[in-house]
Amino acid sequence: MSRERPLILLILDDEARILSALRRSLRREPYEIFTAESAVEARRVLETEAVDLVLSDHKMPGITGLQFLEEVAARRPEAVRMLITGWTETIDPNAVEALGIRAVIAKPWEDAALKETLRMAAKELGAGAGPAA
Repeated sequence: MSRERPLILLILDDEARILSALRRSLRREPYEIFTAESAVEARRVLETEAVDLVLSDHKMPGITGLQFLEEVAARRPEAVRMLITGWTETIDPNAVEALGIRAVIAKPWEDAALKETLRMAAKELGAGAGPAA
């Protein structure tokens, strides 16, 4: 399937410095990136954009990443859902599987591994996103 637009990646993290670092890490990747510091902001993006990929922090004020990704699954079931967290040991693997979360990425992350995880997710969508030749 050929895409007329770049994949849209929504990143949710309550820490602005993490969002900035993730954006910097992914700046040369073929995604249109939207960032949100709260679930409220992220919901607005979900309402206005055809989000393909969602990368959510887990521990945030008022909501967990699992709770937010459950909302994403209901609103945009076709979107690939991933968690990024410094608390991987607190994530219930059964919940991850039940919500169809494709990856749990540990903080601090390795840029190459993060990019590869996103590329694999893009392939799952049939986009074949990868580095520009």
